[in-house]
Amino acid sequence: MPNDFNQHVIDEFRANSGRVGGPFEGGRLLLLTTTGARSGAPHTTPVGYLPDGGERILVIASAGGAQNHPDWFHNLVAHPRVTVEDGVFTYDAQAVVLEGAERDRVFARAAEADPGWAEYQAKTDRVIPVVALQALPGPPNHNASSLGEALKLIHDGFRRELALIRKEIAESGPGLGTQLRMNCLTVCQGLRNHHTGEEAGIFPLAERHPELAPALNRLRTEHQKIAALLADLQDVIAADGADPRSVLSEVERLTDALESHLAYEEEQLIPMLGS
Repeated sequence: MPNDFNQHVIDEFRANSGRVGGPFEGGRLLLLTTTGARSGAPHTTPVGYLPDGGERILVIASAGGAQNHPDWFHNLVAHPRVTVEDGVFTYDAQAVVLEGAERDRVFARAAEADPGWAEYQAKTDRVIPVVALQALPGPPNHNASSLGEALKLIHDGFRRELALIRKEIAESGPGLGTQLRMNCLTVCQGLRNHHTGEEAGIFPLAERHPELAPALNRLRTEHQKIAALLADLQDVIAADGADPRSVLSEVERLTDALESHLAYEEEQLIPMLGS
Protein backbone atom coordinates (compact mmCIF):
# COMPACT_ATOMS: atom_id res chain seq x y z
CA MET A 1 0.00 0.00 0.00
CA PRO A 2 1.33 3.49 -0.77
CA ASN A 3 1.99 5.81 2.15
CA ASP A 4 -0.38 8.73 2.79
CA PHE A 5 1.84 11.27 0.99
CA ASN A 6 2.22 9.08 -2.08
CA GLN A 7 -1.49 8.33 -2.16
CA HIS A 8 -2.29 12.04 -2.07
CA VAL A 9 0.05 12.64 -5.03
CA ILE A 10 -1.43 9.68 -6.93
CA ASP A 11 -4.98 10.92 -6.40
CA GLU A 12 -4.07 14.47 -7.42
CA PHE A 13 -2.16 13.23 -10.48
CA ARG A 14 -5.08 11.14 -11.72
CA ALA A 15 -7.65 13.83 -10.99
CA ASN A 16 -5.69 16.52 -12.86
CA SER A 17 -4.26 14.65 -15.86
CA GLY A 18 -0.73 14.55 -14.48
CA ARG A 19 -0.61 17.99 -12.87
CA VAL A 20 0.26 18.11 -9.16
CA GLY A 21 1.33 20.71 -6.65
CA GLY A 22 3.76 20.59 -3.76
CA PRO A 23 7.36 19.43 -4.30
CA PHE A 24 6.52 17.91 -7.71
CA GLU A 25 4.85 21.02 -9.13
CA GLY A 26 6.20 21.91 -12.55
CA GLY A 27 8.36 18.81 -12.79
CA ARG A 28 8.25 15.69 -14.93
CA LEU A 29 6.30 13.09 -12.98
CA LEU A 30 4.78 9.71 -13.78
CA LEU A 31 2.99 6.98 -11.89
CA LEU A 32 4.90 3.72 -12.00
CA THR A 33 3.01 0.53 -11.19
CA THR A 34 5.19 -2.46 -10.38
CA THR A 35 4.42 -5.98 -9.22
CA GLY A 36 5.52 -6.72 -5.66
CA ALA A 37 8.68 -8.83 -5.57
CA ARG A 38 7.30 -10.95 -2.72
CA SER A 39 3.57 -10.25 -2.65
CA GLY A 40 2.83 -10.25 -6.38
CA ALA A 41 0.44 -7.35 -5.74
CA PRO A 42 0.47 -4.14 -7.81
CA HIS A 43 2.15 -1.10 -6.24
CA THR A 44 1.89 2.42 -7.67
CA THR A 45 4.52 5.06 -6.89
CA PRO A 46 5.00 8.66 -8.11
CA VAL A 47 8.44 8.89 -9.74
CA GLY A 48 10.27 11.70 -11.52
CA TYR A 49 11.57 10.91 -14.98
CA LEU A 50 13.94 12.14 -17.69
CA PRO A 51 13.17 12.18 -21.43
CA ASP A 52 15.46 9.93 -23.44
CA GLY A 53 14.15 10.25 -26.97
CA GLY A 54 11.84 7.93 -28.85
CA GLU A 55 9.83 5.45 -26.82
CA ARG A 56 12.20 5.33 -23.82
CA ILE A 57 12.21 7.34 -20.61
CA LEU A 58 14.52 7.13 -17.59
CA VAL A 59 13.87 6.88 -13.87
CA ILE A 60 16.49 7.04 -11.13
CA ALA A 61 16.18 4.94 -7.97
CA SER A 62 17.66 7.58 -5.68
CA ALA A 63 15.38 7.21 -2.64
CA GLY A 64 16.70 10.62 -1.65
CA GLY A 65 20.19 9.19 -1.13
CA ALA A 66 19.05 6.53 1.36
CA GLN A 67 21.26 3.50 1.94
CA ASN A 68 18.71 1.08 0.47
CA HIS A 69 17.13 0.94 -2.97
CA PRO A 70 13.45 1.97 -3.04
CA ASP A 71 10.86 -0.81 -3.01
CA TRP A 72 9.74 -0.05 -6.56
CA PHE A 73 13.25 -0.82 -7.81
CA HIS A 74 13.32 -4.25 -6.13
CA ASN A 75 9.89 -4.92 -7.63
CA LEU A 76 10.87 -4.14 -11.22
CA VAL A 77 14.06 -6.17 -10.94
CA ALA A 78 11.89 -9.16 -9.98
CA HIS A 79 9.13 -8.31 -12.48
CA PRO A 80 10.45 -6.04 -15.29
CA ARG A 81 7.08 -5.52 -16.95
CA VAL A 82 5.56 -2.35 -15.51
CA THR A 83 2.73 0.09 -16.19
CA VAL A 84 3.37 3.79 -16.76
CA GLU A 85 0.85 6.63 -16.41
CA ASP A 86 2.04 9.99 -17.72
CA GLY A 87 -1.18 11.97 -17.30
CA VAL A 88 -2.21 11.54 -20.92
CA PHE A 89 -1.50 7.89 -21.65
CA THR A 90 -1.30 4.65 -19.71
CA TYR A 91 0.92 2.01 -21.28
CA ASP A 92 2.94 -1.11 -20.51
CA ALA A 93 6.71 -0.90 -20.52
CA GLN A 94 9.74 -3.10 -20.05
CA ALA A 95 12.13 -1.95 -17.32
CA VAL A 96 15.83 -2.31 -18.10
CA VAL A 97 18.42 -1.52 -15.41
CA LEU A 98 21.30 0.29 -17.10
CA GLU A 99 24.78 -1.04 -16.37
CA GLY A 100 28.38 0.11 -16.53
CA ALA A 101 29.35 2.92 -18.86
CA GLU A 102 25.80 3.49 -20.07
CA ARG A 103 24.53 3.94 -16.52
CA ASP A 104 27.39 6.29 -15.66
CA ARG A 105 26.89 8.35 -18.81
CA VAL A 106 23.16 8.76 -18.25
CA PHE A 107 23.56 9.53 -14.54
CA ALA A 108 26.17 12.18 -15.33
CA ARG A 109 23.77 13.69 -17.86
CA ALA A 110 21.05 13.83 -15.20
CA ALA A 111 23.38 15.34 -12.60
CA GLU A 112 24.52 17.99 -15.07
CA ALA A 113 20.89 19.05 -15.49
CA ASP A 114 20.04 18.78 -11.78
CA PRO A 115 22.92 18.68 -9.24
CA GLY A 116 20.49 17.14 -6.74
CA TRP A 117 21.15 13.73 -8.28
CA ALA A 118 24.87 14.03 -7.52
CA GLU A 119 24.04 15.13 -3.97
CA TYR A 120 21.94 11.99 -3.49
CA GLN A 121 24.78 9.81 -4.79
CA ALA A 122 27.22 11.50 -2.40
CA LYS A 123 24.99 10.60 0.56
CA THR A 124 25.03 6.84 -0.01
CA ASP A 125 27.54 4.04 -0.52
CA ARG A 126 25.32 2.28 -3.05
CA VAL A 127 25.50 3.03 -6.76
CA ILE A 128 22.15 4.67 -7.48
CA PRO A 129 20.46 2.68 -10.25
CA VAL A 130 19.21 4.20 -13.50
CA VAL A 131 16.33 2.39 -15.19
CA ALA A 132 15.11 2.74 -18.77
CA LEU A 133 11.38 2.22 -19.30
CA GLN A 134 10.83 1.06 -22.87
CA ALA A 135 7.23 1.27 -24.11
CA LEU A 136 5.99 -2.12 -25.31
CA PRO A 137 4.36 -2.45 -28.74
CA GLY A 138 0.69 -1.61 -28.94
CA PRO A 139 -1.44 1.52 -28.71
CA PRO A 140 -1.48 3.24 -25.31
CA ASN A 141 -4.74 3.87 -23.50
CA HIS A 142 -5.98 7.45 -23.47
CA ASN A 143 -6.97 8.67 -20.04
CA ALA A 144 -10.01 10.33 -21.60
CA SER A 145 -13.66 9.58 -22.28
CA SER A 146 -13.68 10.88 -25.89
CA LEU A 147 -11.32 11.59 -28.76
CA GLY A 148 -11.87 15.30 -28.25
CA GLU A 149 -10.86 15.10 -24.60
CA ALA A 150 -7.85 12.97 -25.54
CA LEU A 151 -6.77 15.54 -28.12
CA LYS A 152 -6.95 18.33 -25.54
CA LEU A 153 -4.94 16.26 -23.02
CA ILE A 154 -2.23 15.60 -25.60
CA HIS A 155 -2.09 19.26 -26.55
CA ASP A 156 -1.85 20.31 -22.91
CA GLY A 157 0.98 17.83 -22.43
CA PHE A 158 2.97 19.52 -25.19
CA ARG A 159 2.16 22.93 -23.71
CA ARG A 160 3.48 21.86 -20.29
CA GLU A 161 6.63 20.30 -21.72
CA LEU A 162 7.49 23.35 -23.82
CA ALA A 163 6.90 25.64 -20.83
CA LEU A 164 9.24 23.47 -18.75
CA ILE A 165 11.90 23.47 -21.48
CA ARG A 166 11.71 27.28 -21.76
CA LYS A 167 12.20 27.53 -18.00
CA GLU A 168 15.13 25.10 -18.08
CA ILE A 169 16.85 26.98 -20.89
CA ALA A 170 16.35 30.33 -19.17
CA GLU A 171 17.93 28.94 -15.99
CA SER A 172 20.79 27.12 -17.74
CA GLY A 173 24.41 28.23 -17.73
CA PRO A 174 26.40 29.48 -20.71
CA GLY A 175 26.26 26.11 -22.49
CA LEU A 176 23.41 23.83 -23.45
CA GLY A 177 23.62 20.67 -21.32
CA THR A 178 23.24 17.20 -22.77
CA GLN A 179 20.00 16.44 -20.95
CA LEU A 180 18.48 19.75 -22.02
CA ARG A 181 19.35 18.90 -25.63
CA MET A 182 17.64 15.55 -25.12
CA ASN A 183 14.53 17.23 -23.68
CA CYS A 184 14.28 19.42 -26.78
CA LEU A 185 14.87 16.55 -29.20
CA THR A 186 12.30 14.38 -27.42
CA VAL A 187 9.54 16.97 -27.66
CA CYS A 188 10.42 17.54 -31.33
CA GLN A 189 10.02 13.85 -32.05
CA GLY A 190 6.81 13.71 -30.03
CA LEU A 191 5.27 16.55 -32.05
CA ARG A 192 6.22 14.90 -35.34
CA ASN A 193 4.67 11.62 -34.21
CA HIS A 194 1.53 13.42 -33.02
CA HIS A 195 1.02 15.24 -36.31
CA THR A 196 1.63 12.06 -38.29
CA GLY A 197 -0.96 10.29 -36.13
CA GLU A 198 -3.48 13.10 -36.59
CA GLU A 199 -3.18 13.02 -40.35
CA ALA A 200 -3.59 9.24 -40.38
CA GLY A 201 -6.28 8.88 -37.73
CA ILE A 202 -8.17 12.08 -36.88
CA PHE A 203 -8.20 14.07 -40.11
CA PRO A 204 -9.89 11.23 -42.06
CA LEU A 205 -12.68 11.24 -39.45
CA ALA A 206 -13.10 14.98 -39.92
CA GLU A 207 -13.31 14.55 -43.70
CA ARG A 208 -16.78 13.06 -43.15
CA HIS A 209 -17.81 16.64 -42.35
CA PRO A 210 -17.39 18.62 -45.60
CA GLU A 211 -17.83 21.90 -43.77
CA LEU A 212 -14.45 21.23 -42.08
CA ALA A 213 -12.52 21.08 -45.39
CA PRO A 214 -11.11 24.65 -45.09
CA ALA A 215 -10.03 23.97 -41.49
CA LEU A 216 -8.32 20.70 -42.44
CA ASN A 217 -6.46 22.42 -45.28
CA ARG A 218 -5.24 25.08 -42.87
CA LEU A 219 -4.22 22.50 -40.27
CA ARG A 220 -2.23 20.49 -42.82
CA THR A 221 -0.44 23.65 -43.96
CA GLU A 222 0.34 24.52 -40.35
CA HIS A 223 1.76 21.03 -39.80
CA GLN A 224 4.26 21.75 -42.57
CA LYS A 225 5.19 25.11 -41.04
CA ILE A 226 5.66 23.54 -37.61
CA ALA A 227 7.79 20.78 -39.15
CA ALA A 228 10.06 23.50 -40.55
CA LEU A 229 10.30 25.14 -37.12
CA LEU A 230 11.18 21.79 -35.56
CA ALA A 231 13.95 21.34 -38.12
CA ASP A 232 15.28 24.85 -37.34
CA LEU A 233 15.28 24.05 -33.61
CA GLN A 234 17.15 20.80 -34.15
CA ASP A 235 19.76 22.57 -36.28
CA VAL A 236 20.44 25.07 -33.49
CA ILE A 237 20.61 22.31 -30.87
CA ALA A 238 23.03 20.27 -32.98
CA ALA A 239 25.52 23.12 -33.39
CA ASP A 240 28.78 22.87 -31.45
CA GLY A 241 28.69 25.19 -28.46
CA ALA A 242 24.98 25.84 -28.90
CA ASP A 243 24.03 29.15 -27.32
CA PRO A 244 21.06 28.76 -24.93
CA ARG A 245 19.77 32.17 -26.01
CA SER A 246 19.56 31.04 -29.63
CA VAL A 247 17.88 27.80 -28.59
CA LEU A 248 15.39 29.70 -26.42
CA SER A 249 14.57 31.99 -29.33
CA GLU A 250 13.78 28.97 -31.53
CA VAL A 251 11.73 27.30 -28.77
CA GLU A 252 9.71 30.50 -28.35
CA ARG A 253 9.10 30.72 -32.12
CA LEU A 254 7.91 27.12 -32.07
CA THR A 255 5.74 27.70 -28.99
CA ASP A 256 4.01 30.74 -30.49
CA ALA A 257 3.21 28.96 -33.75
CA LEU A 258 2.17 25.77 -31.99
CA GLU A 259 -0.14 27.51 -29.52
CA SER A 260 -1.99 29.25 -32.34
CA HIS A 261 -2.25 25.94 -34.20
CA LEU A 262 -3.45 23.95 -31.18
CA ALA A 263 -6.05 26.53 -30.21
CA TYR A 264 -7.47 26.59 -33.75
CA GLU A 265 -7.46 22.80 -34.00
CA GLU A 266 -9.30 22.47 -30.68
CA GLU A 267 -11.86 25.04 -31.76
CA GLN A 268 -12.52 23.28 -35.06
CA LEU A 269 -12.21 19.57 -34.21
CA ILE A 270 -13.19 19.00 -30.60
CA PRO A 271 -16.91 19.69 -31.24
CA MET A 272 -16.82 16.96 -33.90
CA LEU A 273 -14.75 14.53 -31.80
CA GLY A 274 -16.67 15.08 -28.56
CA SER A 275 -15.58 16.90 -25.44
